[in-house]
Amino acid sequence: MRVRQWRDRWVWVLLPLMGVALYLNFVGTPDDRILGASQRIFYVHMGTATTAGLAFTVTAACSILYLVTKNLAFDVVAAASAEIGTVFTTMLLVTGVLWGRAAWGVWWTWDPRLTATVILWVLFLAYLLVRGWTESVEPRARLSAVLALAAYVDVPIDYMTIRWWKSIHPVVITSHGIQMAPVMVLAMFVSMAAMLALYGAWMQLRVRLGRVESGLDVLKQRLRSRMEE
Repeated sequence: MRVRQWRDRWVWVLLPLMGVALYLNFVGTPDDRILGASQRIFYVHMGTATTAGLAFTVTAACSILYLVTKNLAFDVVAAASAEIGTVFTTMLLVTGVLWGRAAWGVWWTWDPRLTATVILWVLFLAYLLVRGWTESVEPRARLSAVLALAAYVDVPIDYMTIRWWKSIHPVVITSHGIQMAPVMVLAMFVSMAAMLALYGAWMQLRVRLGRVESGLDVLKQRLRSRMEE
């Protein structure tokens, strides 16, 4: 009962964080000296980037656990996190395009960071499509786990692109600290926290639904097996 009550109260964590994030984004921080008001897109952009990276990390970890244990519960969590991570990556690309137009004067450029992010987005879209095309439960979970681990290779590459190759994408966090005013740093971290809280709340709902879907798939598979006999 306590676990259920805690799950149902996630909104009391999410809403205040979102409220503070929105306040800092639109009211509590000044315009950037060079980019002006468009700098505010950056806070949402960083929040979506952090959340997407975490979501795909959860997918990779649960994929490994599934391959080791063959427990379908890990497959359900991996799929849910991949689905949500793909949505956040879409948001990441959209905010990146908008911010890049203001910062660089172009809607799109094949910068190493942008290219690696698009590849990551396509890879996990393919992962979700494969899950939709395959009906057999265990083969789907096994194939999905392998695909997730292969796609995850692009996550650290995406993060390191601006350090390994020449890129117009700014390096925000360096060995000398974060190159922004303190109030902007606060807005960025609160935005990250709000996005991560949204991910956590969304994961709870999606995993519940995923368990039901997985149970139905198992029942369908058993019924097909009996009919074939």
